[in-house]
Amino acid sequence: MKIAEVMTRNPETISPDEPIQEAARKMLDADTGSLPVDDGQRIVGMITDRDIAVRAIADGRGPETPVREVMSERLLFAWDDQEVDEVAAQMGDAQVRRLPVLNRGERLVGIVSLGDLARSADDDSAEVVLVGVSAPGATHNQSQE
Repeated sequence: MKIAEVMTRNPETISPDEPIQEAARKMLDADTGSLPVDDGQRIVGMITDRDIAVRAIADGRGPETPVREVMSERLLFAWDDQEVDEVAAQMGDAQVRRLPVLNRGERLVGIVSLGDLARSADDDSAEVVLVGVSAPGATHNQSQE
């Protein structure tokens, strides 16, 4: 089964120039903890609720701080034509719960979450991700990459 069959289509995105307060509002409205950051040409990063808390608020930054200052620039993604089990292994290895999904034209076409995998017909995929995400790993680094 291809990841395009289980992903969430048309995910909410945010511009790198928008304030983190807007990112938080969009996350609240979409009931999600992360947003792909789109500069109008391509996806340039991801911002999570944790990025806002740890890289912004804990550092004394205000709600008008641009997303680009706290987003993760290291972009992990899946291709829409990859197999579900391959993407699940990738998510587990990277210890992430969500991945943007791009088509071969490198345009955002969706996002896949642990929940999407849990609802898929491939029962083992969600377990693979959960085991990877839950496993003790390398020291987590909140600095921008």
